[in-house]
Amino acid sequence: MTNDSAPTPEHILQIGLGFWASKVLLSAVEMRLFTELAHGPENFEALSGRLGLHPRSARDFLDALVALGFLQRTDSAYSNTPATDFFLDRRKPSYVGGFLEMANHRLYSDWGKLTEGLRSGKAQGGLADGDFASLYATMDPARLREIVSGFSGIGRPTARAISTKFPWAQYRTFVDVGTAQGDTAAQIALAHAHLTGAGFDLPEVAPVFEDYAASLGLSSRLKFVPGSFFDDSLPSADVVVMGHILHDWNLDVKRMLIRKAYEAIPAGGAFIVFEAIIDDDRSKNAFGLMMSLNMLIQTSGGFDFTGADCQGWMKDAGFRETRAEHLVGPDSMVIGIK
Repeated sequence: MTNDSAPTPEHILQIGLGFWASKVLLSAVEMRLFTELAHGPENFEALSGRLGLHPRSARDFLDALVALGFLQRTDSAYSNTPATDFFLDRRKPSYVGGFLEMANHRLYSDWGKLTEGLRSGKAQGGLADGDFASLYATMDPARLREIVSGFSGIGRPTARAISTKFPWAQYRTFVDVGTAQGDTAAQIALAHAHLTGAGFDLPEVAPVFEDYAASLGLSSRLKFVPGSFFDDSLPSADVVVMGHILHDWNLDVKRMLIRKAYEAIPAGGAFIVFEAIIDDDRSKNAFGLMMSLNMLIQTSGGFDFTGADCQGWMKDAGFRETRAEHLVGPDSMVIGIK
């Protein structure tokens, strides 16, 4: 073995110490650093003072963000990058920091118990049996709005891919199950003027959905339907869309939700499931596999799955035709035709 081909520990150390970079970013979001800099560049003294940074930590912290590509520095003045200005200024509708704040406050500590979860098979935090109803009912409305808008920012590229890669011209109505703010429904409606749609979710989400639809001029074509997919039938439509929902639940609940989707659409109707679908070989989509570990940590029975898995469950429910198709990044969709 030559020196050029000798293995190095670089990749091992980069992944093993990856939580260093993660926590630097999460702390910056928690301190609202990028929102502060949305006003414009600030010099070191003014910025560290506004953030309340200790002199021992301030320069290393800010310069680490420069080296990681989250800040720019000219002389002694710091400023946002285009990406952090767009996605991490909490005053912008594109803000995704609500999701990152949740990751900082909950996921970060829960993942510290991964080894225990791997050995016990039990959730180490998160929601008991995916109890979103209790979570939403007790959450401050402003906080709820911030989190679901963060989901929208993260998922928008996937929603836009669905709006272009699925043959919507063949259908007239759709319902987005677990809609949250409703960005998936909105992106589909914006791309296809002939469609009318509905967002189905717990009642607490209604004001967030309706305000968002109104802001996009979609109130006449998108409506909110309150309900629980455990207790209620899904609204009838030509197409049922279910994104990042199935992975929250065990196999029995997955099958129940697929069956409810089948019942909600007419013959020839379609069911779209989109997730960070694991590749069938289970060797390439690392994000999907780690998302499944996140479900281990966060839920009592949730797990992610391959396209072949999902197609099999759809066929068991009665769908006559199924296919899987990549969308963008780690996300793919599985389509079932009734």
